Amino acid sequence: MLSRSQKHIILKFFSMFSVVRGYNILVVVIAQYLASIYIFAPSKTINSVLFDPNLLMLVLASSATIAAGYIINNFYDSEKDLINKPTKTMLDRLVSQNTKLSFYFVLNFSALVVASYVSFKAVIFFALYIFAIWMYSHRLKKQPMTGNIVSAILTVTPFFAIFIYYQNFELVVFAHAIFLFLLVSMRELTKDLENIKGDLALNYRTVPVVYGERISKLMLSVVAVLTIFTGIVLILFFEIGLMYYFFYLSLMLLIIFLIILWKSNKKTHYLLLHNILKFIIVAGIFSILLIDISVVLNRI
Repeated sequence: MLSRSQKHIILKFFSMFSVVRGYNILVVVIAQYLASIYIFAPSKTINSVLFDPNLLMLVLASSATIAAGYIINNFYDSEKDLINKPTKTMLDRLVSQNTKLSFYFVLNFSALVVASYVSFKAVIFFALYIFAIWMYSHRLKKQPMTGNIVSAILTVTPFFAIFIYYQNFELVVFAHAIFLFLLVSMRELTKDLENIKGDLALNYRTVPVVYGERISKLMLSVVAVLTIFTGIVLILFFEIGLMYYFFYLSLMLLIIFLIILWKSNKKTHYLLLHNILKFIIVAGIFSILLIDISVVLNRI
């Protein structure tokens, strides 16, 4: 049997894991490695990518920066989250704000130290990334459209770091990046609709608060159509192997998304839409494996 103090420590661990959203960070790490093997460095052997110390340091720096970003975002959004996510917020509050801020500074410092192993340019890159995340959480998040666009850019930035490292400028890389960026933009707009109650209460100037639900749905529909168009372009004009199965599934889900969107008027409806987008993003990450299985077997 665990003692009371041991149970308290375990609860605090899960609380901190919830704050930094460890499951999201794990998915990003997997995505960075899969994208490196299949998209950014297709000519390199799998072992040379997996055991590249520079890539490892970039992934670790990204993970630390993202974790710190979730902490500072949690710090600024604590009151809003109490309205929108009361259960999760109660778990998050098992760790004091001072402890969270201490972790925030330690993680950011660690990211810069790790990035210094790669180059001074990498340190500058992550310093700017850290500043951008803080600026978004502190000020930009409450601005309509600007907050959504910046959030989407910050989400794909860890992949941009790998892109710069490998310097792969093929069109297929940009096509995948645009598809991901549009999906993330859709998710941000959907989250705003889902969290409109807390945003209204605390005067967050999000798109639904400023322009209303109908305009938000119209904007979301436009981005969804652009995402569908990008998916069709990837299927028709690029060599993506068996990954076309993923894009066909995505297009079908996005059409269903649009149908549900215009019938939605409750938080539970928007939560369903949010989960559809999360499924597409996670499925897309693992479907990278389908790009060319035969080549992968010969690259070990």
